[in-house]
Amino acid sequence: MSNLSSPYHGVFFDLDGTLADTAPDLVAATNLLLIARNLEPKPYPFLRPYASAGARGLLEGAFGIAPDHPDFIALRDEFFANYEKALLVESKLFDDMDDLLDQMDRASLPWGIVTNKSQRFTNPLVELMGLHKRSASTVSGDTTPHSKPHPEPILHAAREARVDPTKSLYVGDDIRDVLAGKAAGMQTVAAAYGYCGCKEPPEAWGADFIIHSPIDLLQIIFPNKG
Repeated sequence: MSNLSSPYHGVFFDLDGTLADTAPDLVAATNLLLIARNLEPKPYPFLRPYASAGARGLLEGAFGIAPDHPDFIALRDEFFANYEKALLVESKLFDDMDDLLDQMDRASLPWGIVTNKSQRFTNPLVELMGLHKRSASTVSGDTTPHSKPHPEPILHAAREARVDPTKSLYVGDDIRDVLAGKAAGMQTVAAAYGYCGCKEPPEAWGADFIIHSPIDLLQIIFPNKG
C-alpha cells in the first residue's frame, strides 16, 4: 500500500499518443502501403502527427485522400491487415508512464483506457503490453455505439471502473479527447508530448491542465506528494 492520496477517484487515458507511443508501428504499416505501390515511404516525423487520427489521418498523410475517396476503403483494409501483423514491434509505453501507473496501482487509484482504436487492435495490444489485468476498464472505439468526442465511451469506462466521472480525470493528445472528457464531466489533461495532430495547439483545446511529459501527471494526480 501507498501513503499517496489523490483528489481523483479514477484516471483514464487515451491509448495512442498518450499512454503508449504506437506511432512507429502505425507509420510502418502505412509506409508498407506506399512501398507496395512503388512509392517512396514518408519520413517518420512527417507521418507521426497523423497517427493521432488513426487510419483516416495516416492515409491522408501518405496519399492525400479522405474517407470519401473511392480508394479509401481498400487502402484502409490493407493498412489494417499490415498493422494487425505487427502491433508491438517498436510500440511501447511513453517514458515514465510505467512508473506513473505503478504509483497509481500502489495507491489503489483505478485507471483505465478509452481509445477510438477498434477492439480488433486495442485488446491484443493492451494484452501484449501487459496492461489488461491492471486496467480497471479498457474501452475501444467500437465498445459502445459511439466514439470520442462523444462522452459515452468515457462514461462507460467510469461505470466499469465504478468511479464517479465528475471526480475523475481524462488524459489525451487530441482536442476530441478534451471535448469527450469535458462532456463526460471529467477534468481534462492535454498531453502535449503526444501526436497532437489537430490544427489547434494543445493550449487552445480548453483542457484543465497541459502536461509535457507523463511524469508531469504525478503532481496533478497526487498534489500532496512530497
